[in-house]
Amino acid sequence: MRKLLNLFVMMGVFGITFVSCENELNPLVENIWEQQEAVAMEEEEPISAEQLYEDIGLAEVVNYQAFEEAVAGFEQIEDKKKDVLTIIDFSLPSDEERLYVIDLEQKELLYKTHVLHGRNSGVKYATSFSNQVNSYKSSQGFFLTNETYHGKYGYSLRIDGLESGINDKVRERAVVFHSSKYADPARIKTAGRLGRSLGCPALPPQMSKPVIDAIRDGSVVYVFAENEDYREKSDFFNDSISHGGAKKEFS
Repeated sequence: MRKLLNLFVMMGVFGITFVSCENELNPLVENIWEQQEAVAMEEEEPISAEQLYEDIGLAEVVNYQAFEEAVAGFEQIEDKKKDVLTIIDFSLPSDEERLYVIDLEQKELLYKTHVLHGRNSGVKYATSFSNQVNSYKSSQGFFLTNETYHGKYGYSLRIDGLESGINDKVRERAVVFHSSKYADPARIKTAGRLGRSLGCPALPPQMSKPVIDAIRDGSVVYVFAENEDYREKSDFFNDSISHGGAKKEFS
């Protein structure tokens, strides 16, 4: 109502009239209206990670610290192409479901499943990370998904690391999402844990395709671990770094 009153006042002051022949607003009136709409949108506060966490119903499902850090990084990444965020929580053991695919726009948890870590990152827990070729370790931090392909392990998804010196060699290392029999939860009953990979976030055979289809082509992946050394080195935790800026707001 206030917008309409402001519009009528402006019309009176400036003598703006409607174009009767086409029953449309004068272009100047349209411009004023659009400016008011833009101001109103700018005044709306973006939703917080805490509110998103509550709205999606992630309490007791996803580690809040991992989610908060993931959302903060997501907002800084310019080249993302979709509002889907994947979190891999390596503070959890491999016998627990620790990969989460979240649609931030629709506020929905799409998938929750198991995921492997690199064999030299640890046994049941991933505690050591690397960016080096042939390290056979997982890499921590932020990634963008890229193209899919069919390879040795079937339908697979390439990713690109976004942090120089931390994970930017994952493509060179052939670290990809793919299916693995060693990620089958049935192994937990006999071994007490899942198998391990050569550094890839390998997925259970029955979950690999739906997860890859959901996150392919430009979504953000955050690999979380209780590793303060990473946070000290990562630009994503330096407030002076914007990573291209264009923040996404969720209403």
